Amino acid sequence: MKTSLLSLTAALFAFTGLVVADDHKSAKKDIVDTAASVKDFSTLVAAVKAGGLVDTLKGDGPFTVFAPTNDAFAKLPEGTVESLLKPENKEKLVSILTYHVVAGKVMAKDVKAGEVATVNGKKATIAVKDGKVTIDGANVVKTDVGTSNGVIHVIDAVILPKS
Repeated sequence: MKTSLLSLTAALFAFTGLVVADDHKSAKKDIVDTAASVKDFSTLVAAVKAGGLVDTLKGDGPFTVFAPTNDAFAKLPEGTVESLLKPENKEKLVSILTYHVVAGKVMAKDVKAGEVATVNGKKATIAVKDGKVTIDGANVVKTDVGTSNGVIHVIDAVILPKS
C-alpha cells in the first residue's frame, strides 16, 4: 500500500510538472537544502543566496516558507529578477524574500483565512475558498513539504509586500 501511495504521489507531482523530494527524505534536510534539491526552485535558491539569507533559512527555525517556483518568478516583468539579484538591490530582495516567510511551522491543516505576520514585518492575506488556499492572490499548489527546520508550501506567483 505504501509503495502504491508513493507511486501515486510521484505521478501527481510529475503531472503538475513540479518534482519535490519525498517528504520523509526532505525532512532530514533544512529549507535551503530541500529547495536546492528541486530544479523548480533554482531561481528562489539563487535569490536566497543573493539576499544573504542562506544561514538564516538553515537555522533552527521553525519557518513556514511560501516558495515561488521558477515559473512564478518568470511571471514578473522582464528584467525584474536580474535587477533584484544585483548587490545594490539586496535590501529590496531581502524584503521580498522575507515576505514569503512566516515564523513557526504552519501545516496546511492549520491554515486559517485572515492576515498573517511575515518575517519582514508586513502582513500577508490568506484566503481559503472551495478548499483552495491563496496568499496575497498566489495559489498554494503543493503543501506540507517537510524539512528539518519547518515546512514549505509551493506557490505559483511571487508575492510582494504592500508599500
